[in-house]
Amino acid sequence: MIYHLLYPLHTTHIAFNVLKYISFRTICGSLTALLITFILGPWLIKKLKELQLGQRVREDVPVRHRAKEGTPTMGGSLVIIAVVGSTLLWSTLTNPYIWLVLFITIAYALLGFVDDYRKIKRGKGVSGKVKLVFQTTIALAAAIVLFTLLDFDQRLTFPFFKYLRPDLGLFYIILIIFILVGTSNAVNLTDGLDGLAIGPVMITAGTFALVTYLSGHKQFSSYLQIPYTSGCGELSIFCGAIVGAGLGFLWFNTYPAQIFMGDIGSLSLGGALATVAIIAKQEIVLAIVGGIFVIEALSVIIQVAVYQTRRKRVFMMAPIHHHFELMGWAEPKIIVRFWIVTIILSLIAISTLKLR
Repeated sequence: MIYHLLYPLHTTHIAFNVLKYISFRTICGSLTALLITFILGPWLIKKLKELQLGQRVREDVPVRHRAKEGTPTMGGSLVIIAVVGSTLLWSTLTNPYIWLVLFITIAYALLGFVDDYRKIKRGKGVSGKVKLVFQTTIALAAAIVLFTLLDFDQRLTFPFFKYLRPDLGLFYIILIIFILVGTSNAVNLTDGLDGLAIGPVMITAGTFALVTYLSGHKQFSSYLQIPYTSGCGELSIFCGAIVGAGLGFLWFNTYPAQIFMGDIGSLSLGGALATVAIIAKQEIVLAIVGGIFVIEALSVIIQVAVYQTRRKRVFMMAPIHHHFELMGWAEPKIIVRFWIVTIILSLIAISTLKLR
């Protein structure tokens, strides 16, 4: 919006010329999102307390979590408002990828809101099957838009291999659905400790701010021999907004948390990151930098599968962050160590852009 309002003035004053640079608008988007969360955060926490929209702690989690009962949840709404608002302010609104990623973010946020609200008021959220149906439907809609309206490249890119790009054809639709649904659920499973999920989300978003900028730049993508997607660079602003909003949210969500993210945040942010990775043609890179999300999801899958077949537990509790809690690790130690792992994975992911 700001770009469309002010950039035309660059013909009268050179200062407005700076708005044509995606890097500048990404920084502005990050700072705007951060400012929004700082301004709205205290008000939202107070409002959620007044409405008695507090977290209900499950009986099967470690005992230390009992003290968190009643902490305001649905804090992810703060992140989503900041991300959407900042993106609309600083991005080019004629870019179809911006609207697609905002659609996915808001759609998953609405699903998460319903789930959170039902958990608080009825003690039970949306059933797993119903949630999966809605997640799949939203993902299918995104895949249809990519294939029918945006002339989407159906080749899959593999890190470290410049010439390995198999054409999946319509099977790419299945892959898109799997990545969107899988990532949104994986981030949701990771959101179990104060600040645990938002840290890797910010690091992943920051990584993809760089990836999308390079993928949307013809010269850089050609030099690095990565897939070029025209218009993809604008998604750097969206990713930057996630980083800024995440930092602002972490101010209130850091241990001990004043507010929890809830499904409204974890489902939507997972879906948003997946959509960005798909558009940038770096789906496998998402699995690398988002390795913590992958591990958290796999720990649940392995635990359930082994228990159902052999009546044994691989982990003391799943997702795996609860396993480390029961091993005696302090909550802040688990959180920071998971962040450190994500930073290492981010560096590995960035290296794939050059090592081919």
